[in-house]
Amino acid sequence: MFPYIPNTDENIKDMLKAIGVPSIDALFEDIKLRHKPRSFNIPEGKSEFEVIEHIKRLASKNVAGLIPFIGGGYYDHYVPSAVMALASRGEFYTAYTPYQPECSQGTLQALFEFQSAICALTEMEVANASLYDGGTALYEAVMMAGRITGRDKVIMDGGVSPIYRKMIRTYTSNLHYEFRETPVVHGQSSREEIEKLLDEKTAAVILQNPNFFGTIDDHADVIEKARHLGALAIESVYPISLGILKTPGAMGADIVTGEGQSLGIPLNFGGPYLGFMATRKKYIRKMPGRIVGETTDRNGQRCFVNTLQAREQHIRREKANSNICTNVALCALQSVIYMSLLGKQGLKGLAQLNLDKAEFARREIEKIEGVEVKRSSPTFNEFTVYLPVDASIVAEAMIHKGFAAGFPLGRYYKGMEQYMIVAVTEKRTKEEILGYVKALKEVLA
Repeated sequence: MFPYIPNTDENIKDMLKAIGVPSIDALFEDIKLRHKPRSFNIPEGKSEFEVIEHIKRLASKNVAGLIPFIGGGYYDHYVPSAVMALASRGEFYTAYTPYQPECSQGTLQALFEFQSAICALTEMEVANASLYDGGTALYEAVMMAGRITGRDKVIMDGGVSPIYRKMIRTYTSNLHYEFRETPVVHGQSSREEIEKLLDEKTAAVILQNPNFFGTIDDHADVIEKARHLGALAIESVYPISLGILKTPGAMGADIVTGEGQSLGIPLNFGGPYLGFMATRKKYIRKMPGRIVGETTDRNGQRCFVNTLQAREQHIRREKANSNICTNVALCALQSVIYMSLLGKQGLKGLAQLNLDKAEFARREIEKIEGVEVKRSSPTFNEFTVYLPVDASIVAEAMIHKGFAAGFPLGRYYKGMEQYMIVAVTEKRTKEEILGYVKALKEVLA
């Protein structure tokens, strides 16, 4: 019945006899009928060749060759060929889960270097060896803030990704957290509204820079007010922007998280991606996941070990710092190779190129009659435009022109159906940007 399970009928009989159960049905009789599957509706099995051909036919339905101007947390950056070439080398083919350090030095050193690079990028004191993705990393930061402060009230700025906010609410739906959201005013965090909600019950204030609308903000004043009341400041960041923007560490943030996809990981149709987290050293034992450290072996040689690994495999579930448990080591490896290839000046140049190209696109788009580019606050490589018609309709029409036009905001923000976020990375050429503008004019006409 299941050819991929190697047990023969005779094997099954022997195993049932050994545990004293007459049949498979008897083995599962404790499961109530209403909880048993009615039907899995699984089609007949196919050969490997047939499955590959089927997948190819499905893939051919995708619209190929679209030029992407979509951001919203995931960006079309150039990944140097050296990233995958180096990530594929045998030195890194050690145990994915490095419980035996003597067998896992390649993986452990890569994760140690990743942590070091994240600390340098964010100007924070310690980082863990990665998390599942940017959204779950932000959720983990909320849980961490609750453990540190013993409080359960969380203020979420309206500029934080609505995708991340939805993830946080989903993960905490059965936990006793009180979430309060504040609006964005002229593209930036509302100091007045945040200050109204801040009190001695507040565990954390969640901020994002640049925020979901692409706006740049310096949250140092908000962070200082939160600290005065004993609350922690959590900052979600876009790592490429840190090449030129003020770091969360310089702002005084307590916990920093972000999506690492832009650090050398292709879009991959949605994953796998990479969550990173950094914090102050005094909070290190409250941080989820594993932390790799450097030491010496008995011969005095430099080596690497799991210094901390507060994970649910080793701790009772209710006392674990995290129950998600994935650290995406391969993506972290790609990320640290990418950062090493660029270096400090390379990352700075890349960030400036993103900013410059986005500014060029903004100037060209605002020449279109009926289109308004929002300029109430400075932006990085992503900005919000107001269109004379529903943005979703425009986005659909632009697909037929060969462009993924942007991120329509009406899906997540009521009353913003005519707004769209446009992202421009270093990969977008002058010809592509001018072609986008021409196509947008034609669609709106």
